[in-house]
Amino acid sequence: MSATTAIAEIRARIADAAREAGRDPAAVHLVAVSKTYEPEAILPVLEAGQRLFGENRVQEAKGKWPALREQFPDLHLALIGPLQSNKAAEAVALFDALHTIDREKIARAVAAEMAKQGKRPELFVQVNTGEEPQKAGIAPGDTAAFIKLCRDDLGLSIAGLMCIPPVDEEPAVHFALLAQLARENGLIGLSMGMSADFETAVQFGATHVRVGSAIFGARG
Repeated sequence: MSATTAIAEIRARIADAAREAGRDPAAVHLVAVSKTYEPEAILPVLEAGQRLFGENRVQEAKGKWPALREQFPDLHLALIGPLQSNKAAEAVALFDALHTIDREKIARAVAAEMAKQGKRPELFVQVNTGEEPQKAGIAPGDTAAFIKLCRDDLGLSIAGLMCIPPVDEEPAVHFALLAQLARENGLIGLSMGMSADFETAVQFGATHVRVGSAIFGARG
């Protein structure tokens, strides 16, 4: 299947799910997850009109996106994997959005780099909705206090929340929780839903869904 066909199919499914939920399909943004894919695989997707991409690692993104951005200056790159504080400078320089602000140390490092570089990437707070010990993210009960810290103490504008539900649990429960936390904190952005469950996420209000292999093909 060509990149053009794959993207068209995903977008049609997003639009159907949005209309079913009484939402405007234009309010849902498709993030093409390009982690592990080389520029040769990404180029056809860019040429098919996709402009929003997600990467998991700063170092990997740094190696392939600056050259692609020269060809497609209107692309929008989001970090959707964990961020280490020693990579904050590179992340702020490279990405247009950071979906994984997950603890105070990272928030402070990002705030300092944003002030230093004069850049304002879109910021999402990652919430560990399943409270899994091995997974990054703020505990649901700590979300309001963390958002307040980001806003009031660090002067950060928070666009929304992000989650990755536990693999063995019903994702709808986690999407509903994230949507509730967003409402309670006056946030609109919801980065949630991946290849297997993005339609469910759209029904619960997702504004950004993250889809990889369904667009690019199976990873090697």
